[in-house]
Amino acid sequence: MAAPKDRRFDVHLHLSRYWPDLPTNSYRAGLDFSVRGLLAEMDLAHIGAGILLQIHESPSVEETLREGRELLVASEGRLLRTSTVSPTQGAEEVARAVALWETTSDLAAVKLFPGYFPFYPHDSRLGPVYEFAHRRNLPVMIHQGDTLDRHGLVKYARPIELDEVAVRYRDVRFVLCHFGNPWMEEASEVVYKNPNVYVDTSGLLPPPRVPHFAAAVARTVDRLADAIAFIGDVDRILYGSDWPLESLPTAVSLIESLDLAPEEKELILGGNARRLFGLPPAGV
Repeated sequence: MAAPKDRRFDVHLHLSRYWPDLPTNSYRAGLDFSVRGLLAEMDLAHIGAGILLQIHESPSVEETLREGRELLVASEGRLLRTSTVSPTQGAEEVARAVALWETTSDLAAVKLFPGYFPFYPHDSRLGPVYEFAHRRNLPVMIHQGDTLDRHGLVKYARPIELDEVAVRYRDVRFVLCHFGNPWMEEASEVVYKNPNVYVDTSGLLPPPRVPHFAAAVARTVDRLADAIAFIGDVDRILYGSDWPLESLPTAVSLIESLDLAPEEKELILGGNARRLFGLPPAGV
């Protein structure tokens, strides 16, 4: 039986050979960017498992699935795999991706990258992706807010753009990643209005090396508290870190610092995610 703290589940992790410029983009120098290194950090933060989100730099859908399977096996099932496609690659590529996903029984979610690519979540070319998600009852995780890529166009990644597709596909569960940062208030409205939209808390902080980092942490806790108060409950709030951009203890501390009941924090830190992704409770 897992200890209570090991029920934690991180919905937003990255580990890929295609990750760009690790020294610049990781939260500290010398990070062990490997399955062993990530699992060691998860153990220290009492995180039992998590979702590995493929990145938009992956060269092909086949490679996202191959690398994801490799990491799933190496982590002994603790790091669940995902895949991604962009409608900008054309209808044939979207159809090919869906066909590959249909034969992948252990796919945990699909990830989309509006902002990194020039498309909105409500792009009609994504219809086959959302129909697949409906058939398989899989969450669709959608990048929202700021991008690491200076050439990205954040107009495609504003939370309000998710509202239309959430209404159009009521039977699909969407995860609005990064709480739409910096548009957290806008993200809160989209979650409040749409019962099929969840939000994760990943990537809300700057690197620890920046000036006034402690003030940024305090401000982020306040913004999270305001957003949750607007939504009205914690049932669709998911803990995520965006590792290696954020350290796991720092990301967890954002949730632990909130003025919420212990059982509400447990839901955010793992209970909600296990329900969303159809996983058994920790220790079962």
